[in-house]
Amino acid sequence: MLKFNVFVFILAIFSTINTALALEPLKVGAVPTPHALILEQIKPELEKEGYALEIFEFTDGVQPNIATDNGSLDANYFQHKPYLTEFNKAHNTKLVAVSSIHLEPMGVYSNKFKEFKPQKGARVAIPNNPTNEARALQILANTDIIKLKKSELATPLDISENTLELKFIEIKDAQLVRSLEDVDFAVINGNFALQAGFNPAKDALVLESTQSEYANYVVVKQGNEKSPKTQALIKALQSQKVKAYIKAHFEGAVIPTF
Repeated sequence: MLKFNVFVFILAIFSTINTALALEPLKVGAVPTPHALILEQIKPELEKEGYALEIFEFTDGVQPNIATDNGSLDANYFQHKPYLTEFNKAHNTKLVAVSSIHLEPMGVYSNKFKEFKPQKGARVAIPNNPTNEARALQILANTDIIKLKKSELATPLDISENTLELKFIEIKDAQLVRSLEDVDFAVINGNFALQAGFNPAKDALVLESTQSEYANYVVVKQGNEKSPKTQALIKALQSQKVKAYIKAHFEGAVIPTF
């Protein structure tokens, strides 16, 4: 009986190895939260389609796009369309946003105040990259604290009315949470807020509208939009299982867009 059990165990190992070898790698770049967490949920579904999902985590918005463009990755999942448009222009890449998965609402946060009623001369930290800076300023403009001129990518120079003489501090997205110790308010991307332990739905003093154009997409190199890998990835991500996971796990801090 012992020998039989050992034989069955060895047979199971070989069966597992053979199954793994039969799967085609599907390499996807993502930032840790929430993208990589969401991707982890779809590994079983992709295995059924013949793919072994390999998740490569990045902490910046440059390397996953470069790796997707040069073919090191099959796809990435971390960015919104306005960012991708500017990235393609700046780096001469040919990347395409294929399908929308979720929105991480950007919000206004503070370690000093419980509501967004800035005093005259208050210091407000905003992202220093073009798309998210414009996004942050629009959120502030929607509160009527400032007014903006019409601009495709607004900067503080496009503020037409600032009666409170707010001082805008431009900081890298990933450093905005740290800036809360030095400024009165900071407008922070949802993923960085999550990584810092905030729940945007509960902790943001002002939260971006769910009608925002800044939903996060699956992105691939031009020409791969209809590939079997891409279609399998989208099908798995735009599933009821993923929708239920996002709603239960993030409690409004991440919102499905499908």
